[in-house]
Amino acid sequence: MATVRELRDRIRSLKNTQQITKAMKQVAAAKIRRAEAAQRRARPCAEAISEMLRRLSAEVSESSVAHPFFKDGNPAAVPGVILMTADKGLAGAFNSNVIRAAESYAQQNHGATFYTIGIKARNAVRRMGQSEHPTWTLAGDKLETARAVAARAGEDFAEGRISRLVLISSRFISMMSQKPEVIPLLRVPRHFVVSPAGRESEKPQLRGAVEFLPSPEFVLARLLPKYLEFTIFSTMLETDAAFFAAQLIAMSNATDNAGKAIDELTIAMNNARQAAITKELLEVVAGAEALAG
Repeated sequence: MATVRELRDRIRSLKNTQQITKAMKQVAAAKIRRAEAAQRRARPCAEAISEMLRRLSAEVSESSVAHPFFKDGNPAAVPGVILMTADKGLAGAFNSNVIRAAESYAQQNHGATFYTIGIKARNAVRRMGQSEHPTWTLAGDKLETARAVAARAGEDFAEGRISRLVLISSRFISMMSQKPEVIPLLRVPRHFVVSPAGRESEKPQLRGAVEFLPSPEFVLARLLPKYLEFTIFSTMLETDAAFFAAQLIAMSNATDNAGKAIDELTIAMNNARQAAITKELLEVVAGAEALAG
């Protein structure tokens, strides 16, 4: 049985841990509000790009668009995967769920080329055996990172080094739920594009005539790279929000569990102290009786 001193030390250690988890919980609560605000600000632009792409793809023929994003990739090449996680942990199973989805995809598509965003994703791909691969962090200038990732992956697709491109990330459903998902990016299907705000969206009803100059094909060829960039950028914002939500829940649970453990150890310490006092009293009484006898 643990002594009173040992139990007191464990209680002190748990109280220090509880202070850390409580502080991390408050930081996550503050950061998630900023992440959600950034995601809301990006949503109108994302929806406008997706709407314009759907309208353009409905008005042009596939053969008239020369951009490689609108054509099939090299069938002999390996698939490309953009794996996006957070840079840090202490968020429950947030990162591991996304990494598990990437491992499952890699098992079904042998030799897949990874482009990682986030330190946890980089480390996971290294453990898979792909030590050298393009990698970026989630922190920093997200727009510049999205442009760099889109340029590198788009170039590999256009030059036939990858046959297709998918994005594996965590979707922010609610504060209590973040779900990993696989989003196809390239090639861009006709009449069907991935909306960064609303995910997959079917072809809508056209709401009025729009004239594109100099031609719909010209505008579509210029818009496709922006679509890829902004899809990655919007997903980075969503990953930020999902990570802080997961961390908030994890730190809240850790704080509560630490409080329960402190209560249990306090009861055990009081029992141990009372047992020690009782033992001393019995020894005193036994000694007094022995002297009296």
